[in-house]
Order: sequence, then C-alpha cells, then structure tokens
Amino acid sequence: MNLRNATLSLLLTISASAFAQDAASSEQAVKPEIKQSYLDSIKSTFVYDKMAACVDSLWMKELTNPEIFNDLSADIRNLDLNRSVDYNDGWSTELFKKRLAEMDSKSPFNIEYNAGLENLTKNFLKNRKRAYERLMAISEYYFPMFEEALAKYNVPLEIKYLAIVESALNPKAVSRVGATGLWQFMYQTGKQYNLKIDSYVDERSDVLKASEAAAQYMANMYRIFGDWDLVLASYNSGPGNVAKAIRRSGGKQNFWNIRKHLPQETAGYVPAFLATMYIYEYHKEHGIVPNRAMVKHFQTDTVMVKKQLSFKQLSDLLDIPMAQLQLLNPSYKLNVIPAYFDKMHYLRLPNDKMAIFTSNEERIYAYADHENARRERPYSAIQSALASKDSSRSNRQKVSDDGFVTKTHVKYHKVRKGDSLGEISDKYGVSVASIKRSNGLRKNVAPLGKTLKIVTTEAVAVNARKKDEPKTEVAVAETKKQDAVASTTVSSATILGSENPQFYVVEKGDNLAAIALKFNVSVEDLKKWNNMSNSVVRLNSKLKVADLVNGEDSVAKSSDEPKYRTTEYTVVRGDALSVIAKKNNVSVEDLKQWNNLSDDNVMVGAKLVVARTEVSNDVASVEKPSKRDKYAAAAKKVEDHYYVKKGDSLFSIAKKSGVSVSELKQWNGISGNNLKPGMKLKISG
Repeated sequence: MNLRNATLSLLLTISASAFAQDAASSEQAVKPEIKQSYLDSIKSTFVYDKMAACVDSLWMKELTNPEIFNDLSADIRNLDLNRSVDYNDGWSTELFKKRLAEMDSKSPFNIEYNAGLENLTKNFLKNRKRAYERLMAISEYYFPMFEEALAKYNVPLEIKYLAIVESALNPKAVSRVGATGLWQFMYQTGKQYNLKIDSYVDERSDVLKASEAAAQYMANMYRIFGDWDLVLASYNSGPGNVAKAIRRSGGKQNFWNIRKHLPQETAGYVPAFLATMYIYEYHKEHGIVPNRAMVKHFQTDTVMVKKQLSFKQLSDLLDIPMAQLQLLNPSYKLNVIPAYFDKMHYLRLPNDKMAIFTSNEERIYAYADHENARRERPYSAIQSALASKDSSRSNRQKVSDDGFVTKTHVKYHKVRKGDSLGEISDKYGVSVASIKRSNGLRKNVAPLGKTLKIVTTEAVAVNARKKDEPKTEVAVAETKKQDAVASTTVSSATILGSENPQFYVVEKGDNLAAIALKFNVSVEDLKKWNNMSNSVVRLNSKLKVADLVNGEDSVAKSSDEPKYRTTEYTVVRGDALSVIAKKNNVSVEDLKQWNNLSDDNVMVGAKLVVARTEVSNDVASVEKPSKRDKYAAAAKKVEDHYYVKKGDSLFSIAKKSGVSVSELKQWNGISGNNLKPGMKLKISG
C-alpha cells in the first residue's frame, strides 16, 4: 500500500511539473511582443548613480507653489494702517513695544513703535499665519544665497526679509507693472545692473545674479540717502519719488515723517518689511511652526549645455519633475535651454540627476535631435523633395527613417477645482497651445467641469518591419586629372558601379538638381526618363539616371559634353545660403543655380552642391583627342589674363579658366575674396 501511494505521488508530481512547463511554454509562446518607445530605448542604455541624495518632495512642493505671492502682494497694495485689527491671541502692546526696542538695538533700521505698524503686524498674524509657516520653510533654501550677496556689498543682512515682501520668495513672480523675479526688478533697472533679458532668458529670475544686483542697488542708494529706511522706500518707488517726498516735507529725512508724501504702495511697503522682520524674529512666541523639510540642504551642480534642450525632454529622460527643473533654473522663460553661438548656457540639477546627465550626455543630445527632427518646419524648395508622402499611408502612423512609427493617442481629462492649463499640460506632456487648439479654447483658463481632449504623439519602435528591398548602392567615381590619362573611355558601368546601373535610390538630403550633377545629366533628362511632371523626389524612391535604350550612343554623346567634379555640403543649424556661400568662396547665385533653388531657404540636413569644377574632356579620351579639345588647349595658351566683370567671383573665374581658387590667389597675390570689375587677373602659371 505504501509503495503504491509513493508511486502515485511521484506520478502526480511529474505530471504537475510537465503541465507547468507546458503552460509556461504556451504562455511564453503567446506572450505578445512589447513595443518600446524611442524614449525608453534611450533610457534603457543610461548609467545611473544610486548613491546620490534626493530632494525632500514635501519641501519641493512648497518651493514651487506660487499662491502666496498673489495673496501677499494684494495685502500690501490694499493696506490701511489706520484700521484697527481685532487680534487677542496673547497679544500685548507693551510687550510688542519692548520687542521692537530689542530689534532696534540689533539693527541699522529705525524701528520704533507706532499704531500703524502694530495694526499691520496683527493683521499678518491673524490672516497670514499659514502663509508665514510656509514662507519660513522656503526661506531656509533662499536666505543663505541672499546673505552671501548682501554681505559682499556690506548691506544689512535684514534686507533678506525684503524678498518676502517683494515676491513671497517666488522667482517667477511678475507684478502688475512687469517687475519680475525674487527682487522684482523692472526691465530697465535689470538692464542697468547687467541682467540679461531676451526671448529665452530673464536673469531677473536667477537667484544668484538677481540677489547680487539687488545688493548693488541697495549699496548705491545708501550712498545717496544715508538711511536704510529711505533705501527701502527708494527700492519700491525709485529715488526720484523719495527725493520729492523729502522736499515736500520741508527737508525731513525720517521715513515716518515723509510717509504721507510717498506713493500709497510705498507708504505701506516699509511697515510690511518691519512687520515681516518682527514675525520672523518672534515666530515661536506666536505659535508659528515652519513647515520644515526632512532634508534642509541638498547639493546641486551645474553643467554647460551644448545643444538646445527643453525641460520636457529633460523631465522625460531624467525622471525629474518639471516644477523642480523650473525651480533650479528659473531664468529660462520658455522652459527651454537655448544654444547660442556666442554665449554658453548652464543647467542646474540635483547631484543624482547630474550624475545621470553627465554619464549619458551624448545619448541625451541624440534624443533631443530626434525630437527636433520631428518638428513641423516651414515649407522650402529642398524640403518639398524630402517631405513628399505616400498618400495611401495612414495619417495616424508614419514610419520614420530610424525604424520608429509615430502614433497619435487621444486622452480625456475632466477639469477639477484647482486645475490649470499649465498643470494639465505638464501632466500629459503636451503644450498649452495644443490643449487650446484641440478644445477650441481662446483663454488660458481651464473651464471647471469641462472634459478636455488631450492629443499626444509617441515614437514607437516597429519590431517586425517588412524586409526592405535591397538598396542599389551608387558609387560616383570622382575623376582626377592624373587618373584620367589612364582611362580611354567613360562607360556607364564605371560611373554607376552597381548591378542595376540605370537606377539610383534617393537618399536623405537629395534633390533632383544634386542627382543630375552626380551623374552628369540634365534635370530635364531625369524628368523625361522618370515621367516626372515636377522636380519633387521622394525618399527611397528609384530614379532612372541613364538612358540605356540608346546604349552606346548615350555614352558617346555624354563624352562630348562637359564633365564636372562636385563637392557637397550638409546644412547645419544656423546656416543661411549667404553663410554657406562665404564658407566655400562661391556666390549665392551659383549655389541657387547648382541646386535648382528658387529662393534663399535651406533646411538643416539637406545636401548642397558647393563646388562644381569642369573636368577637361581631352583627358577622357587619350587615344583620339577631338578637334574641340585641341582648339580649347590652344586658346588656353593664348589667353593668360582675364578681366573681372560685374558678378564674377574667384570660384566662377577659376571654373571658367580650368584652375583652382588657390592658384588664382597665388598667381595674383590675393589674400581675400574681394574682386572689383575691371581687375586684370593672371589665369595661367
């Protein structure tokens, strides 16, 4: 019995194991292949540093919250110091006077009791207690940077409290009159203190640079007024208004004596500063507990950015919230780090993210290039050759050259209380403009309760692509003078060098004019052989580049026509037709003629013919030179000089004369590229 039970148990175990293996195999066989996005394929190659510390998320939420600025600035604008405030939470006027006297003894400011200051302080304690709890947490991040700048210019460290009154410690704060940043610099004042302001960058929002500019301003105003209270008043209303108030008061120079002659906002400005200083000094006595973070200090580092990167790209690649990037890099207005030719820009990141960035920098730039290549660009003649699309392909999925398909997804978001278009756009990784366009919105306001349509695009790797037809490789042999003597005939097989010599596969950057130049045929011939009604060519399409119907006649005919050696140039970011012409010592008109361009527009990545030198036909057939070659050689010996005409360039003259530009410069002692009509040039050594 025991033996039978043991045998039965063994058989059951083996059966269960076999069934499990079959199930696993079956599951593995039917498991669908997961498509990987281009972003994930890049991130899968990243090197990570797991030892670096992270920022406390609760503190980061407080640092990136802009609500306090709007409430506090509204309070200061609408202050009424004469209105009594009912606040009895342990408040004592006598104790308040005593504490003000203690503050006055330790500060260069004139801190004295008056009823208006008491009313304002009680107002803040009653209505803004929660706001100050949050501000005290945020100030632990900003105050050390403020104090360093203030100490550098011998400005009282208490001035750091002014940034709370100015901006509620919001580096992106913008007032109703356009003052911007932590220290609320106006445009002209920012320029005066060397803060860069352009379409991409506004250094008024840069913590370090704006703090140094504010310290410089304070030091300069103190040299004028000699009183720190008046310096604060001048910071808000300008030195002109303070000087006017002094004159109207009969020469008095105490803030409280000239206050009624100052603008209304400035009249409440210095009291708000003093009330804020008091609350910071005695917050414990009034039961204010700062919302401190678990990690009060975190290390960051900066790196020079070599190519344009958007915060969205960095957020996706480094898994860092957009709000954190904006906090650490507040001077970038459009959430884009630009790449200027004459100035470097820097990115600040927490140390753990900096380790990822520096270890994978080239991959990050490659992803940015991929994203930029997918952007819609203005129409141009060259782009028309590259952007031709197969009308039969679905408009919701398009396979790119790198093997990725662009998929469009539609999601829906119901607007809830507190939502903004900016937050919704960050959540789904789309622009505010895209949301407005998809939902017919005219204002930047998210309508409460409305369901918004969110359209997103994603590049997904195609795992099972159809096997492409083998491309015909085309080798265009560049004819050199010394090699040409050895060749007796020019055959189409030599020029094309492939199994299918009459065809050429269009590559990225090609256009009809460039292909015609490659194979020494005319654009009209190409259009005739390929039944084309216009000059548009499609990527990866096959073009007939030789007329094999006429066989040897075509080759013989081409041997009588001039042959050209061409040089190509790939357009890079920042190029213009005039820049390319100057780089290659040719004229803009030559470039337009060689590349069949109707205007001056060029597209990044396009290939342009930038040099076209005629190769003498007398070396193409050594055994039997033609009469035309003999006459051309004789004429060349006679004409040793050339007179410059209007529109000539060194390159065009060199081309006509069958010499190089460097030879022309050497024979005529020319160092630059400037020519004048009527100049006599030596065109023979």
